[in-house]
Amino acid sequence: MLRIGQRDSSAHGAPADAPLSEASLFTTIRHLWPYIWPRGRRDLERRVAIVFVLLFISKMFNALTPYAFKWATDALAAGGDGVVAAVGLGAVGFTLLMGGIRITAVILMQARDGIFAAVAMNAVRRLATDLFVHMHELSLRFHISRKTGGLTRVLERGRNAIETLSRLIMSTGAPTLIEMLLVLGVFLYQFDWRYGLVLITTLAAYFAYTTMATNWRIAIRRQMNESDTDANQKAIDSLLNYETVKYFGAEAREAARYDKSMIHYEKASTHSYVSLAVLNAGQTVIYIIGLTMMMVMCVYGIRDGRNSIGDFVLINAMMIQLAQPLNFMGTFYREVRQAIIDIETMFSILARSPEISDKPDAQPLVVREGHIVFDNVFFHYDANRPILKGVSFEAAPGKTIAIVGPSGAGKSTISRLMFRFYEPQGGRITIDGQDILDVTQVSLRAAIGMVPQDTVLFNDSIGYNIRYGRWDATDEEVREAARLAQIDRFIESVPGGYDAQVGERGLKLSGGEKQRVAIARTILKGPPILILDEATSALDSFTEHEIQEALRRVSRGRTTLVIAHRLSTVVDADEILFLDHGRIIERGTHSDLLALGGHYAGMWNRQREAAEARAKLLEAEREEVD
Repeated sequence: MLRIGQRDSSAHGAPADAPLSEASLFTTIRHLWPYIWPRGRRDLERRVAIVFVLLFISKMFNALTPYAFKWATDALAAGGDGVVAAVGLGAVGFTLLMGGIRITAVILMQARDGIFAAVAMNAVRRLATDLFVHMHELSLRFHISRKTGGLTRVLERGRNAIETLSRLIMSTGAPTLIEMLLVLGVFLYQFDWRYGLVLITTLAAYFAYTTMATNWRIAIRRQMNESDTDANQKAIDSLLNYETVKYFGAEAREAARYDKSMIHYEKASTHSYVSLAVLNAGQTVIYIIGLTMMMVMCVYGIRDGRNSIGDFVLINAMMIQLAQPLNFMGTFYREVRQAIIDIETMFSILARSPEISDKPDAQPLVVREGHIVFDNVFFHYDANRPILKGVSFEAAPGKTIAIVGPSGAGKSTISRLMFRFYEPQGGRITIDGQDILDVTQVSLRAAIGMVPQDTVLFNDSIGYNIRYGRWDATDEEVREAARLAQIDRFIESVPGGYDAQVGERGLKLSGGEKQRVAIARTILKGPPILILDEATSALDSFTEHEIQEALRRVSRGRTTLVIAHRLSTVVDADEILFLDHGRIIERGTHSDLLALGGHYAGMWNRQREAAEARAKLLEAEREEVD
């Protein structure tokens, strides 16, 4: 039985912030077109040309199929027209002809789709890669304000939507339009203008109804996508913080948060399927009315001798053949509009200009000595909350400068400014006299090695994470970096050695092991400037001493900035800067600052008292055990 139903494909969309307009529809397609049309790729352009040739040939064969059905029917009714008499194949011959035509048309259509697959997937790859690269070019401010789960869904949905649009527009949209025009031409040629008028009226009503119903469903789909994204973000956030959830016994709370989002998704999904049923019902009614009217007209024509029984069969066969493209054009419009919603968010990210970009005349940084100067630097993340207030200092070549102070003083902001994750609102930062705003970001970051406070590793092997520091390093250089970071023995003791997997974010390693991998990675990079941001904060006292010795060896001859809260790790620094509320309020060597008796001395005494108290507690516990 013929069915004019649509399938629902609304489970993989992306939220949109505003109603979709026709302008945005065509704007998005215009932006997407350079990816769909493989300009400059001769091999893909040839494929497109072949696809169009196969398209026209296959549609001509499709148009012949109902005629073969008509001729076979007329031969059986022994009331055949001139074609049946002239060809003389008989009912069996025309039936075999019909089967051959159908087989040929199917083969041509499948060949067309297979040839076009390379074009469509090339568009998917190019745009997805461009978005991935662009995401890395956007500022740190953008990434810390977005949720990772939401960004990955944007990439996933956008990639799927590109594939859908490429297939629909180039491989199926054009073929169905051509087939509809061919069927209309056959009706006008074989019958009269009244049949063409009924067909055009049916198509117009069908498309008008489909457009209105689809626009109604888009609002429902947007709500469904928003709740889907919200549930996905909550799931990823909860699973990434698996240990924290367990620490606080918050499984029920997390489940309730997730279920709350899924309740919204459930309601929106139900509305989506109900609206799909309404759409299907209306389309089917419109189609059947048009088909019935033309067949009734043909019955009167047979009675009056204007038509044969074969004509009656031809109308039915033509309408059945038209049903598939007609059905698809409804799906085509809906899926194109829905894919546009998915791609809009993708293009909105592509349209964002990077907050930090190289100047047109930017030159590579040339590090001769590694002389760093902060000259009256002002910076804020929010204008109402200044972070650095006129910070000035110098780091002489090969010297170690320690930056200490209470939490929130702006210590880590200094390292972020050095890497140009942000740019200061006032003052300037120079390396060997070159303003870092005037050099390329790639060359700047290549000259600086970083061991962060919170080390996050790639979900790959230990060797991969160490080699990330310098991808062309030899295996021997990787092992030497691990040895200097005091992690070589651990690596050799685990199954798989350097090929052992560290898990997502390095969760299979302890905090100290992760930090030593980060140190090894930076050692392997071998940059002229080092930044150590609480580099030994996750290590025990014994390991910390060993790592400090390794870092001293690595720092020798390199300009080093050490950001620390634990003052025992910076006593050997050439100069210590005490940062508080965005200003350097004390500076000098360890002994100078102790003699000064100010903020640094106070923090030193508090930390020493805390260390002595811990030592006494451990000693008391050992005595109890003995």
